[in-house]
Amino acid sequence: MRKWFFLSIGQKYLIGLTGLGLALFVLLHMLGNLLIFAGDKAYNLYMHQMVHGKAAFFIQVGLLAAFLLHIILALFLSVKNYFSRSEKYARQASGWKATAWYQKSLIFQGAIILVFVVLHLITFKFGTYYEVVYEGKTIRNLFQLVVEEFQKPVTVLWYLIALLVLCVHLFHGLISSFQSLGLSHPRFDFWIKKLSFGYAVFVTMGYVSLPLYVFFFMTEKGG
Repeated sequence: MRKWFFLSIGQKYLIGLTGLGLALFVLLHMLGNLLIFAGDKAYNLYMHQMVHGKAAFFIQVGLLAAFLLHIILALFLSVKNYFSRSEKYARQASGWKATAWYQKSLIFQGAIILVFVVLHLITFKFGTYYEVVYEGKTIRNLFQLVVEEFQKPVTVLWYLIALLVLCVHLFHGLISSFQSLGLSHPRFDFWIKKLSFGYAVFVTMGYVSLPLYVFFFMTEKGG
């Protein structure tokens, strides 16, 4: 098992597996975020359950482990592939052999997403703590913080840029994950690309709708 882990094929398999897991998480997290449209109570109760529920600790640890493993292995393989090239090509490949721009910029995309995640956690997990009482129970009023933050044009603009990068990364990442796990086939590659694109756009639009809705249609009091 240890030998398999240090082989490139084993590392690519783990990158693919963690990539699919993270892709599923961003979908579920996006669907949960859409509760912002249902009002403060529904949103706050859901977020409270996600943070303080019985399985919350294990979910958070699992996500952190998958995220770190994905980043470390992807970075390691990128560096390894770079230095393993015996010589650079005298001429860039063209046509179907050419590497797409979004493939060449994977590390750059990953860096932006990493910064986005860190700032997101700083802002919403460790940010200003507001409280609200529902049926005699006091919980964190994350709804108020979300509305407050997404009233800021700079914050909204940064989120839109980061989410666009996430869309590109998610699209190519899903295709690569299927390939790494041996789930792709020439007969189905067309549909895998279409489904990956649709999935990436659907998830991104869900995330984008939140800051845009808050910025254009809500006040800091949540009205």
